Amino acid sequence: MFRFETEVDKERRVLLGERLEAANAHRSPAMRALAGTPHEDEVPLQVWVVDETSGDLAAGLAGRTWARWLHVDLLWVDTPHRGAGLGSQLLTAAEREARVGRGCTHSRLETWDFQAPAFYRRHGYAVVGRVPDYPPGVTEYILTKALG
Repeated sequence: MFRFETEVDKERRVLLGERLEAANAHRSPAMRALAGTPHEDEVPLQVWVVDETSGDLAAGLAGRTWARWLHVDLLWVDTPHRGAGLGSQLLTAAEREARVGRGCTHSRLETWDFQAPAFYRRHGYAVVGRVPDYPPGVTEYILTKALG
């Protein structure tokens, strides 16, 4: 019997994740090797820029590290501060922390065609996947970079 729910069941979600992880570890030598390593848990990585005059958020990057990878979830620069290199500085700082501070070897992110694929390519990221019409009328790009 199927049951569809719109409310999050935290306990079942945790159980689902645990069971999937156990099944993956059973089937994959790579996942077995990862189990129990210091890289098993996700660790948030956030970098913020605050406007010195107003005290407002001027730019920020939010992501996480896991399995020796940096995953950039969000990168944003407020309109008055665009063109000053803050996005590049945020990305560089996050990559440095991931590489030097957390031992990451790669970075990955997703961006839409109307956002910043060219920005990330200029920073050494390569498109490894495209998801057309996600959402409708838009293409999502998946990009990665070696942090060597």
